[in-house]
Amino acid sequence: MELELNSVRLASKQKVAVLDNYYPSAEARPYRVSVFGAGYVGCVFSACLSKDGFAVVAVDPDRFKVERLAGGLAPIVEPGLDELLQHAHANDLLSATHCAVDAINDTDISFCCVGTPSQSDGTLNTDHVRQVCEDIGNALRHKGDFHIIVMRSTILPGTMEDLVIPTLEKASGKIAGRDFGVAYYPEFLRESTAIADYYKPGAIVFGQYADDTRSIDALKTLVGHIGVTPHVIPMGCAEIVKYASNCWHAVKISFSNEIGNICKAKNIDSHVVMDVLCSDTRLNISRAYMKPGFAYGGSCLPKDLRALTALGRAMNVPTPVLDAARLANAVQIDHARSLVDAASHETIGFIGVTFKADTDDLRESPLLELVEGFLGKGKDVLIYDPHVARDASQGRNFLKHIAPLLHDSIKDVIAASEVIVVGNTYPGLKDAIETAGKPVTVIDLARIERPENRNVIYHGLCW
Repeated sequence: MELELNSVRLASKQKVAVLDNYYPSAEARPYRVSVFGAGYVGCVFSACLSKDGFAVVAVDPDRFKVERLAGGLAPIVEPGLDELLQHAHANDLLSATHCAVDAINDTDISFCCVGTPSQSDGTLNTDHVRQVCEDIGNALRHKGDFHIIVMRSTILPGTMEDLVIPTLEKASGKIAGRDFGVAYYPEFLRESTAIADYYKPGAIVFGQYADDTRSIDALKTLVGHIGVTPHVIPMGCAEIVKYASNCWHAVKISFSNEIGNICKAKNIDSHVVMDVLCSDTRLNISRAYMKPGFAYGGSCLPKDLRALTALGRAMNVPTPVLDAARLANAVQIDHARSLVDAASHETIGFIGVTFKADTDDLRESPLLELVEGFLGKGKDVLIYDPHVARDASQGRNFLKHIAPLLHDSIKDVIAASEVIVVGNTYPGLKDAIETAGKPVTVIDLARIERPENRNVIYHGLCW
């Protein structure tokens, strides 16, 4: 068995020697790649890289996986994988080993595709991540050339900064971003369609560490033929975007099933309903509403959610997803309230009180709910909202207890307040905040441009 594995490593070194002789300079030679972890992600990734003409060394402690890959055979079931591996084997573009030192010495860039299984409490088990970082770091200690390490395993935000990079630096005795490159490249491969997903991705995401553009440039080279412009974003954003995507998929599935259950109870074809829903790419399947911010309100969403969940109860059909949407909205209102409370001031100015900008509708406005809550606590409240009636003759949204609080000038509200709650945006708001002549706390529920005024203490709701 050991002789067979040594032969695999020897084949890898021979392949590298052939590549070195073929290309006139190191700059002209394609990147040599090692992939740590030969499970579903690592195996498919290795096969696709080989198909694209890159020399790949797969690394895994599992002898079965190493032997299978070394022979051009798939260790897992995935449509189209066998053909890619056979092609890679025939063209001497894929080898396999269990030795991290050989893999690091023979390649320029390493991808970590090890598993991160759940523990009993739902947290991630990062033992495999730590171990592979130690193995790579130990190998890097004795390598003079600049090497790039890219994490592809699904990891929670902060894992790169708190675990991966410190472990690599400690084991190697080198500094990330200076002596070796590091990046995060989340995978979005679905089992059974992984190869198609690789070549036709919805998005490609690269998490950049500090100013390490060299690693990002290498990644762009590896995926340049795919035809999708990568999103180069901060490391923490890249770590959590995979979770945001998967949790959104889970919500979509559960939401669709919930609508399906209600439809079945009413003898309605749920697939017809969802086909129509998905045909609307302006609002339903789009960027619309997909921006973190304040709670929803108005005459439609709260009322219709209540109605459909009430129908579910009447038919004994549970609606946990729809119920959770109502709860989540209440949580967001409480979150905004807690930010204002934490400022510990008595005079609060509200910029906007209608349920959203460019409307005069106060029905079920979460901003109005905040105003009324603080009035009930005895706070002094001032409001700027040009769309709200100041007397009964001006329109349907006249409220006797709100009208006396309304002011005609944003600057007057800001000048008289200790806390400013920005619920909606209006012309002149930015200038009024930037020219505030006294200390003021801004609670931003609308995502305005962060003020540069040193008198302003700024808190974004969820950014």
